Amino acid sequence: MSHISRDSVADLSPLLTYREAAKVLGVTERTVWTLVAGGVLPAVRFGRSVRIDPADLRAFIERSKRRGGA
Repeated sequence: MSHISRDSVADLSPLLTYREAAKVLGVTERTVWTLVAGGVLPAVRFGRSVRIDPADLRAFIERSKRRGGA
């Protein structure tokens, strides 16, 4: 079993809800849902909860900048 240090836990950013991710992107929650459902934006799933890793959201934004849009 691997051990996670307190320092590595402290470095973790909280996962975002669809609502929070939508607010960051300036879009609707439905748009975030569509991006996740289409595999364009990765999501973390556990049980019925789905969350967006801020690092994945940043990567999505950077990819979108290079392509000129989502």
